[in-house]
Amino acid sequence: MADHDLTGFDRETFTHDGVRRRILRRGTGPAVIVMAEVPGITPKVLQFAQRVADIGCTVVLPVLFGTPGRDADPHHVGRLNAARYAGSTMRKVCVRKEFTALAIGKSSPVVTWLRALAAHEHERCGGPGVGAVGMCFTGGFALAMAVDDRLLAPVLSQPSLPLPITKRRAASIDISADELAVVRGRCERDGLQVMGLRFRSDRLVPDDRFAFLRRELGDAFTAVELSDEDANPQAAMAPHSVLTEHLIDEPGQPTRAALDEVLDLFRRRLLVGDQATGQATVQAADA
Repeated sequence: MADHDLTGFDRETFTHDGVRRRILRRGTGPAVIVMAEVPGITPKVLQFAQRVADIGCTVVLPVLFGTPGRDADPHHVGRLNAARYAGSTMRKVCVRKEFTALAIGKSSPVVTWLRALAAHEHERCGGPGVGAVGMCFTGGFALAMAVDDRLLAPVLSQPSLPLPITKRRAASIDISADELAVVRGRCERDGLQVMGLRFRSDRLVPDDRFAFLRRELGDAFTAVELSDEDANPQAAMAPHSVLTEHLIDEPGQPTRAALDEVLDLFRRRLLVGDQATGQATVQAADA
C-alpha cells in the first residue's frame, strides 16, 4: 500500500478558540469524528473512514498529528523509515501541552477543541447526534467527548492513555473524575452506550483498564476483546490496532466482526433506531 493522495476526501479547516486545524471529510449524513492513532491518518485509517462513510455517515478526520495519507507500514516503507516516522510523531505529541500522556484523572486539553468540532459537525450534517472513534493515543478522547449530549456513539479502540507504566495508571483512563461522572450519568439516564475494543494481550490496554470501565459504566460499556490469533498475521507489530493494522477484512474473521459492531452502533444510534430519542436528548441539552 502506497501513500494515499487523499482523493475522495475534502480538505478543510476548523477553528475554535483561536486554534485552527486541518480536517478531512467524506460522505453525507450524520457526522462521525475519527481520531487517528499514532503516527497519524494512514491509508488504513482512511480505509476505515471510507467504511464509515459507506453506511451513510459523514466521516470527519481532524489532523492532530502526522502527515495525512502517509503510509507507515514497515513492509512498504522499511522498518527504519517507519520507526523514524512513528518516533518523530510520538516525541512531538508527548511534548505538546494539549495531549496528556501520563496524568491520572485528567482529560487532554485537545478534547475541548474536539467537542467544538463535533458540535459544529452536528449543526452542519444534522441527524440525531454525532459518533466518535478514538484509536490508541486518542482512544479515550471519544469518552471525554461524551460529556456533550450530542455525542451519541463513542467508540474507544485500544485506548492507551494514560500510558500504563504503573498499576494505578493501568487501572484508569484519560478522563477527569468530573467528566466521567457526567458520562456515567448519561449512561444511567439516557441509555448512552460506550464501546471499547482491544486485543487481550495488548500491554498498552491492560485488563485493569477495561475492568475500570466496566466498574464505572456498568452494562453501558460493551467490551470487544480479541485473542492474538484473531489479528492479521501480516501486521508488523504485536496485536494492537483492531480497526486498522490488525484488521482481517473478511467475513467470519473476528476483527471484521468487531468492525461490523462499530458500524452497527453508528447505524443504531445515528441512522435508525435511536433517532427520536437522540434528537430529544440534544434538544433538551440545547434548551
